[in-house]
Amino acid sequence: MKTNRYSRRQFTSQLVGGLVSLVLSPALFAQKPLMSENEIDWYDVKGTGVEGKGWKDTKRCFDRFPSKAQGMVREAVWNLSRHSAGMCLRFVSDSPNIYVRYSLYEDKLAMSHMPATGVSGLDLYGSDDNGIDRWVAVVRPEKKEIETTIAKDLAPGSRRYTLYLPLYNGVDSLEVGVFKGQSFKALAPRKEKPLLFYGTSIMHGACASRPGMAFPAILGRRLRRPTINLGFSGNGRMEAEVAALLAEQDPCAYVIDCLPNMNEISISERTVPLVKKLREAHDKTPILLVEDRSFTNTRFFPFRKSHHQKSRAALKKAYSKLIDAGIGNLYYLDGDYLLGEDGEGATDGSHPSDLGMVRYADAYEPVLRSMLKQF
Repeated sequence: MKTNRYSRRQFTSQLVGGLVSLVLSPALFAQKPLMSENEIDWYDVKGTGVEGKGWKDTKRCFDRFPSKAQGMVREAVWNLSRHSAGMCLRFVSDSPNIYVRYSLYEDKLAMSHMPATGVSGLDLYGSDDNGIDRWVAVVRPEKKEIETTIAKDLAPGSRRYTLYLPLYNGVDSLEVGVFKGQSFKALAPRKEKPLLFYGTSIMHGACASRPGMAFPAILGRRLRRPTINLGFSGNGRMEAEVAALLAEQDPCAYVIDCLPNMNEISISERTVPLVKKLREAHDKTPILLVEDRSFTNTRFFPFRKSHHQKSRAALKKAYSKLIDAGIGNLYYLDGDYLLGEDGEGATDGSHPSDLGMVRYADAYEPVLRSMLKQF
């Protein structure tokens, strides 16, 4: 009869060793002190310009709505507009290390269902040899004032980087640092018309693990387009005041994904006026109306299925009215499969995980390519 290869003592020793490793492992990821100030060249992002900002006349540099929106939109919408969701800095550098220091607007760094990396972190992507943006590193914030090395010992060579700003927090100040004497060139926001996304917490970025995984950011990389993220958590409701602000922008396409924050009554009342307001300002700009996603546990809760059915019926009816009224270049996206079919795409049945965000992008991409005539 064969004996076990490992003795009980060996097994216990390995188990204890593993436990020690687990206890010590966080130290491997602890933020190391930066080099002295005279070894880093710092660049203030406020002086370089960020992409994904629709208005210049903002109260704070990284606000999403203009100053005049305060008192014009509801207070909840205004407060959420102080978040920097969708904004990014693009730059070119050959530095082996990339440093960041920034100050956050709000004390709350994380949420119960969304980590600090997504709520308050900075997310760095770099272009590969084919010009495709690939993930590099993310900041894991532990306080409001952060100074850290976001990437160290990078492969040699100059490349383009994209630094995504926090999704559910605002930024008061932001600087990017490179090793002293290494190149740094901030890239001005691209001149192509952006994709403009208006919607709810899902659009805002809940619950991506990091800013670059919000689905508007994913689509921006895939379609190689700038984006403007006007998702307002719990408050994407097709309001007339917000519609007036949206009409001030000149995007390549509007995406309206508000149903998760609405019911059949508000959808029936507000969809047609919103689209007509946009069409008055832009007679040919494509507009995409999107149904609400199905909760991933809808099969267990009949009231959710009923809510989806009523909301979608109201949106379809509004869409038909607009088509009958001669509104052209209007598109429609069903919501049944935005999160997939296996029930695994959300953190809480509603808000996408990273998997859910990728599935959202997969559902949106062919429609947007058709709207933009990209194949």
